[in-house]
Amino acid sequence: MLRYPAVAGQFYPSDPDELRAMVSSYCTGKEERLKARAVVVPHAGYIYSGMVAGQTFGSVEIPPLNVIMGPNHTGFGARASVFPEGSWVTPLGEVPVDKDVAEKLVKSEPFEADVNAHIYEHSLEVQVPFLQVCSGFRDDLKIVPITLGYLSYGECESAGEALASALKGEDALIVISSDFSHYISREDAEKLDSLAIDAILNLSPEELYKRVRGYNITMCGVIPATVGIIALKILGARGAKLINYRTSGDVTGDYSQVVAYAGIVIF
Repeated sequence: MLRYPAVAGQFYPSDPDELRAMVSSYCTGKEERLKARAVVVPHAGYIYSGMVAGQTFGSVEIPPLNVIMGPNHTGFGARASVFPEGSWVTPLGEVPVDKDVAEKLVKSEPFEADVNAHIYEHSLEVQVPFLQVCSGFRDDLKIVPITLGYLSYGECESAGEALASALKGEDALIVISSDFSHYISREDAEKLDSLAIDAILNLSPEELYKRVRGYNITMCGVIPATVGIIALKILGARGAKLINYRTSGDVTGDYSQVVAYAGIVIF
């Protein structure tokens, strides 16, 4: 089963050489990379959010197994959809899905094996070239793609517990794909996003869930972030660090209607 690119040539270059050069220019981490448990990275077009994503991926070690969790923008498929097997194709090559971990996940609610949620979804696809390039094209690279729609906090707890169980003993990175505030002024975005970012840095999943709902923060990946932090705390996460925060206005010059991007490392 092959999942072909849906947004190559739109969100990022479809030409392999151009794509490799662009991602390489963004993956500007330190020589000594952190051994991280997770990253929070944006999923907009690379010209807008690629710098934040690249600096974040470039600051951590990319292990063999990478669980990519993002929001379901399309509305297709299951609410907690796990791509069960096969490979994902990018202009840079194929990355196989870890079938064993996927099988563990779908044995627990709310996860289901489903491909329909993934066919057109961009939030996971745009992360794969970063994993390929920033890992140095390691030949044992694998992914577990998960899209998440609306879940109650109780369902987030169940999902987080199932994810932690599936990853127990694995050398894995959880890639949480999310943009932050959408289409408000930079000033308002910074104020609102600071509330969500603070909850992530404090590894407080319930507080993150409540703040995003209570303050109407348009953080599209709040469910993946909530599920991820619940799993990470079970797995022993002890802290987090903000790598960068930017908005689309830093590229366009228009700060009246921005989309915001944060890069965070959880260790």
